[in-house]
Amino acid sequence: MHTSSRSSRRTVPALSAVLLAVALALTGCSGAGSDDTDAGGKAAGSAADAKGPSDGEPDGGGAEGSRGGKQKPIGPADTHIIRTAKLTVRVEDVPAALDRARAAAEDAGGIVGNENTSRDGAGRERSRIVLRVPQEKYEEVLDSLEGTGKLIDRDSKAQDVTDQVVDVESRVASQRASVARVRELMDKATKLSDVVSLEGELSTRQADLEALLARQASLKDRTDMATITLSLTERPVRAAAAADDDPTFLDALSGGWDAFVTTLRWIAVVLAAVLPFAAVVVLLVLVWVRVVRPRLPRRAATAPSREGGEG
Repeated sequence: MHTSSRSSRRTVPALSAVLLAVALALTGCSGAGSDDTDAGGKAAGSAADAKGPSDGEPDGGGAEGSRGGKQKPIGPADTHIIRTAKLTVRVEDVPAALDRARAAAEDAGGIVGNENTSRDGAGRERSRIVLRVPQEKYEEVLDSLEGTGKLIDRDSKAQDVTDQVVDVESRVASQRASVARVRELMDKATKLSDVVSLEGELSTRQADLEALLARQASLKDRTDMATITLSLTERPVRAAAAADDDPTFLDALSGGWDAFVTTLRWIAVVLAAVLPFAAVVVLLVLVWVRVVRPRLPRRAATAPSREGGEG
C-alpha cells in the first residue's frame, strides 16, 4: 500500500508537467495559427526574398537610395590610382646601396617588404628588395633610388581603379543593409523552420560581406601605398679593368703630355746637377785661352832667334 501510494505521488507531478507542456504548446500553436500566414509566412517569404542581395544586387531601401539617387561626380581628389615601379640599378657596393634604399623608404614614411640577396656565377652580389611608400612620396623615393648607381632599367605603371573602389563601396553598403534586414526578420520569426532558414541565409550574407570588406581593404592599401621593386647588381670588375686598358685619343694625349713634362723635369734636374762642373770647365777654358795660350808662341819664337845670333 505504501509503495503504491508513493508511486502514485510521483506520477502525479510528472503528469502535471507533461500536461503543462502540452497546454503551452497548444497555446503557442493557437496564437501562431491565426497569424500563420502573417508571421510565419512573412518570415519564410522574406528568406526567399532575401536571396537577391547575396548576388551583389542592391535591395530595397538603402541600396536603391545609393543607386537610384544622383551620383556625385568624381573629381581629382576622388581618383584612386595603383602605382608600381621596377628599377634595376648597377652599383659599386650592394650592401651600402641597400642601406640607402631602406633609409629612403623609411624617411618617406614607408616600409620595407621582401628582400633577397644572392651571388651569380662570377661572384657578383645581387639583391632584390620591395619597398612600400606613400603615394605622395612615390616620385621622390624613385629619384633617390636612381641616384644610388647607374640606372639600367625602369618600368613604372599607374592603374586607375576608381570604378572598382566605388563599386565595392556600393556593394558593401547594400550587403550591410541586407544583413541588418535578415537579423530583423529573425527577431520577428516564430517558427523554428523559419529561424533555421534565416540563420543559413544570414551566414551566407555575412560571408559575402566579409569578402567584400577584404577586397575593399586590399584596394585601399594598394591605392594608399605605392610598390617599388628595386634590383641591385654589382658592377663587374673585369669589365671595368678591360675598359680602363683600352686607350682613347684623350688618354694618349694626356699620356704624351705627362711624358713631355716628366722629360723636361729630368732635363732640368740633370742641368742643375751638371751646372757647377760646367762652370769650372768654362772657367778653365777661359784661363787657357786668355792667359796660357798667348804666352806659348812667344817662347817658341824667341828660342830660334837666339840661336841664329850666336852663329
